[in-house]
Amino acid sequence: MDTKKIVVGALVVFVLYVIITQPVKAADFVQMGFQGISDAASGIGEFMTELVS
Repeated sequence: MDTKKIVVGALVVFVLYVIITQPVKAADFVQMGFQGISDAASGIGEFMTELVS
């Protein structure tokens, strides 16, 4: 089998296991991820604003 398929499959199983066994912790991880994306987008916006100003 392809190694990439095995790794992706194992990762999917692990993520599902964490979501099922620890839903609160999984929700916290998702919230942290979205917060990080939001902070990055805000930082890029501020950088672009400073470049234009």
